[in-house]
Order: sequence, then C-alpha cells, then structure tokens
Amino acid sequence: MHTMIRATPLALAALALMAAASAQAQAQQPAPVDEADVKALMAQLESLKANYAQEVRRLRELDMQVQAMQARLTGKTAPVASSAPPPQQALPAGTPAAPASADGYASSAAEAQQAKQESRRSVDDVKQQQAALFSRRFTIENSLSYARYDRKQLSLNGFLALDAIFLGNIAIENVESDTLTYNLAARWGISPRLTLNLDVPYLARKTVFQKGGAGGSAAAIAQEETTGNGIGDVGLSANYRLFAERGRLPETVLTVGATAPTGRAPYGLDWKVLERDDDDFIRFAVPEQQPTGNGVWQANVGLSAVKTADPAILFANIGYIHSFPRSFDDIDANPDTTNPGDVKLGGSYYFGAGVAFAFNERTSLSISFSDKLSARASTRYKNGQWLKVIGSDANAGTLNLGITYALNQKTTLVSLLGIGLTPDAPDFTLAFKVPYSL
Repeated sequence: MHTMIRATPLALAALALMAAASAQAQAQQPAPVDEADVKALMAQLESLKANYAQEVRRLRELDMQVQAMQARLTGKTAPVASSAPPPQQALPAGTPAAPASADGYASSAAEAQQAKQESRRSVDDVKQQQAALFSRRFTIENSLSYARYDRKQLSLNGFLALDAIFLGNIAIENVESDTLTYNLAARWGISPRLTLNLDVPYLARKTVFQKGGAGGSAAAIAQEETTGNGIGDVGLSANYRLFAERGRLPETVLTVGATAPTGRAPYGLDWKVLERDDDDFIRFAVPEQQPTGNGVWQANVGLSAVKTADPAILFANIGYIHSFPRSFDDIDANPDTTNPGDVKLGGSYYFGAGVAFAFNERTSLSISFSDKLSARASTRYKNGQWLKVIGSDANAGTLNLGITYALNQKTTLVSLLGIGLTPDAPDFTLAFKVPYSL
C-alpha cells in the first residue's frame, strides 16, 4: 500500500515534464498555415519584381520612341543632354536589372535609336529594292540603266537541190540595240502597311540594222541606224503588306499596279525603205524612229516575300502582267499601205528568287535569278479576225548581281548587273539607283 502511494507522485511528475516538453516543441515549430502564407507572399514578391523590371524596359522603349517621333516632326536629331548614362532608378534587392545593350540600348535614347537603325540598314535597303519598305515616309529614287541587245540570224530565201546544194539568197540579219533609261520614282508611305509608287521613265534608244545580201549579193551588207528618245510608259502601283515577318514566316507584300501607254507606240511609225527588188518588193526597210513604249494599257499583280536569316536575307517574287487590246490607225509594217486594226499583247508571267548577304550595317551583296515568260501577241485588222504573231512569244531569263551601300543616313547607292541567260533577254544590263529618304 505504501508502494502504490509513492509511485503515483512520481508518475504525475513525469507526465507533467512530458507535457511541458511537448508544449515547448509545439511552440518552436511554425503552424502549417503560417508556412503557406509565407510562400504566397514570396511568390507575390517575385512576380512584382519581374513586372517592375518589365515596366522599366517598356518605359525606356517608349521614351526612345517619343524622342524619335519628336525629332522626326522637327526634322532634327534628338538632343543629347549629356554623354553620361542617365541615372538608374533603384530596384528592390534581388530584382533583375533591365539589360542595357541586349536590345540596342545606348547611353541615351538618341544613340540607342541610331544604333538600332544602323543595325537594320542593310536589311531595309534590300527590302526597299525587292518589295517595299513601309517604315519610310517618303522616298525619291533616281536611277540610270543601260541595256545592250545583240541578235543575229541567218535567213535563207531559196530551196535545197539534190539534198546538198542550196539555190537562192543567203542573208545575214543583225540587230544591235542600246537603250539608256532614266527613271524618276516616288514612294509614299501612306501607313505602316500601304505604300504608293510612281515611276516616270525617259528613254534614249539607238538601233543598228544590218542585212546581208544587198543588191542580190550575199557578200554585200547594208546597214542603217535609227534613234529615238522620249518619255516611256508611266507606272503607278501600290504595295500592301499582308503579313509581317514572324518566326519562320516571311514578310509578304501584295503589289497591284497599272502602266499607261504614255510612250511612243511601236505601231503606225513611218518606215524608211532602203532596198527594193525588181518586182518592187521591199527587201530592206527600217522605222525612222525607235518606240519608247508598248502602246497598250497594262495591269499587274504580284506577291513578294522577304525573310531575314542573319546574315542572309532571302527573297522571292511572282506575278502576272495583263495587256488590254487597243486600236491603232495603222498596224501594218509595210510603208506603202495603211491598215487600221487592233493589237493585243500576250500575257506575261514573271518570277524570281535570290539571297542577299549583309556584310555590315552599310553594305550588302545580292544574287538572284529572274525570268519573264510572254505569250504570243495577236493582231486584228479592221473587221477581221484575231491572228497570232509568230515569233512574238519570249522567255527572258536573267542572272542578277547587286551591291547596296548606304552613303549616309538618308541616301543609298544600289548597283545592279544583269546577265542575259536566254536569247530573248538583253545581253547585259547595268543599273545604278540612288534612293533618298525624306
């Protein structure tokens, strides 16, 4: 009995000590609810830090855009207050700072804008030549091009006897043509997606005609030179950007336009007769003046695409040119007769593709192939039927090499060399363009 009485106080004391230790341990460990609150607050803090850094970047970009627009309106460069970098706002501890140069940022907004423009200058110049550049408000382009065309053919007038001997006249015909074209173009950037273009060409042509067999002798060659100059066919077109360049998708531009027959038409020209045979048949005649236009209204539609893949720039285009019939007072090449009628040029499909390499912010080199397929033309005398003109179809393939160099912030020099790959294409063309952005 005494043993039971002594054990009870000891057990009670042990239980009290165990309860106290358990209470102390529970006091040291945080409640599960408090841990969840801390994690939520830390997540909110991290989110606010990231949003704050992003807003700082956006503020800098908006500041640069505002200064650039102000300088564009005043026509002056945005002033730089100091060459030292602007003071940065203090960010909370652990907040990632906005990168100063990852997006082309410089010590000031003006310098950053200029660096960004220079880094894309080569790309913009290539786009200006291949499709359209919608970021430029107004551009005046002066261009001068020279084309050389030389075609020889052998004509036989007779028959083959005994399968080996030719009886008749053998004549060699040669046509050498030189064309110098000055083109004045204006490009208006109506909106970030629409551009209007006006092209006014002026042509100076010289053509030398040579014909063998003059006077009935195969060794005799007659030669005559004719010239012509004047305004060419004026063109008006519009470029509409369907899709901007995003990821793997290229920038796609739709082009529609029309060409007016403002140049001298090749129909109804006065002809000069150089030689007739005994039966008064015209053997050799040439036009007194060279034409400077096609003589008919034309409409065109096309698509062009440009994709940047640093340091390369890929581009391609495809389109169709439709010619409308037109009546003329005389469509006969015989100077002794006058036959009014209608002329309808065949439709033309054109396509091309190439690549340009931007060596630096000023210089780029391009190489491309272009081809133009033209169907046969048709003529119809008054109250007659349409007849196809044999030999009027053409396939003009050209290999093009070009160098683009930025002279300054507003002016670019573009040089192009075209090498004819088919008989219907000019032997070579050489062109120089100087676009000037206002």
